[in-house]
Amino acid sequence: MTLRVLVADDQELVRTGYVTILSAQPDIDVVGEAPDGRTAVDLARRLTPDVVVMDVRMPVLDGISATRELAGPGVENPAKVLVVTTFQLDEYVYEALRAGASGFLLKDSPPAELLNGIRVIAAGESLLAPAVTRRLVGRFGERVRPSGPASQALDALAPREVEVLKLIAEGMSNAEIAEAMVVSRETVKTYVSRILTKLDLRDRVQAVVFAHRNGLVGSA
Repeated sequence: MTLRVLVADDQELVRTGYVTILSAQPDIDVVGEAPDGRTAVDLARRLTPDVVVMDVRMPVLDGISATRELAGPGVENPAKVLVVTTFQLDEYVYEALRAGASGFLLKDSPPAELLNGIRVIAAGESLLAPAVTRRLVGRFGERVRPSGPASQALDALAPREVEVLKLIAEGMSNAEIAEAMVVSRETVKTYVSRILTKLDLRDRVQAVVFAHRNGLVGSA
């Protein structure tokens, strides 16, 4: 299956670099380019790509607002958005999480990580780089840590599901969780699916936010 990708970045050199890398892959087709967030939203709605690669800082409409329009709460058939960011912009990461992004990569990530991220998100999973998770929690922990009692929704989770949720929130992949818990990847996928269903969450990124809001990270 060929993955249809839309690239949104206001820097022509960066955008061209992405397009060159992606177009060289036999399973990826770049269906459009956008130099600003408004164009990205318009093209995404018209072209319905499998994944939108979205820069954060763009003119006319920034990447966070564009992501919210394409994947935010209440959006019918939300797009899958891969946000690219830098450590200098990580103050925006939490807001982009809330806006509905399906994953994050750092702008200095190697091409292989970009390609893997697109394929992972297109497959219906989510991608949150551990480095981004650590920065998010370490620098902006007060925003995501609980201000009140833990959600009663946690009561619906079995002990092993809570354990998996904690590992997800630490930025672990399914393979890493499987190794840590000494179970198969399929078992981890089952746990993740149950967690998302029970907590009424769309994807792993929302699970990360939920876990931090409810004080699971770093707890015993």
